Amino acid sequence: MKTVRFSAERLLALFQQTPVATLAQLKTAPGTDVDLTAFRKLSALPYRTSYSHRGAYYTLDTLAHYNSLGLWSYRDIHFSRHGTLLDTAARLVTNAPAGYFTAELEALVQVAAKDALRQLVQRGRLDRRECQARYLYCAVERERRQQQWAARQAQQHPEDDLAAALVLFYSLLDEQQRRLYAGLESLEWGHGGDQRMAQLFGLDVDTVARGRVELLSGQVLRQGVRRAGAGRPRVEKKHPKS
Repeated sequence: MKTVRFSAERLLALFQQTPVATLAQLKTAPGTDVDLTAFRKLSALPYRTSYSHRGAYYTLDTLAHYNSLGLWSYRDIHFSRHGTLLDTAARLVTNAPAGYFTAELEALVQVAAKDALRQLVQRGRLDRRECQARYLYCAVERERRQQQWAARQAQQHPEDDLAAALVLFYSLLDEQQRRLYAGLESLEWGHGGDQRMAQLFGLDVDTVARGRVELLSGQVLRQGVRRAGAGRPRVEKKHPKS
């Protein structure tokens, strides 16, 4: 029995007529009723599946006009250079200077994203913390997450130039310096300072308290300077017997 072969050129001709197609159209173009055959031919092309409509639409990367975020919409059908909605949400949140609230991300992707964000947090691909009775979604990497939180805090109080300056300076420090600086500002603030600085800089209250205690006790290790007694033990020189 002779095997019937289908050419991907028929799919290219289809996409020249319409930039977005359904699976039914993909099967009709080469004249097959088998899903696997259509997908096998489609795999030879730089295609993309919509992250909206449960992935029911297809296009070619060469036809999509992605914006600076890697998103493209054709009518009410949405595509992403990053792939699925999960992958897209993870990339956009991680790259966002101040993270995203759910509503902010949904305004960009133009579909519901609450469930996708919840799954990403559960899978350890994103982190979240409460901010003004809402969840702010941030990168999972610690340093990036702290930068996003600090930037968001500065946005929440644009009239407070001093707070914005503190957050900016804090973002330039290394890990030990950030802890000590947060502790210093907590001392300056007085009662409730640990909680206030933790909120401002996106730290745990215990981290701020640790920095404050280190400053008060003087137990601060200068960068590049070892504590007394640290390092390899001294080796005494041996003199040859006469």
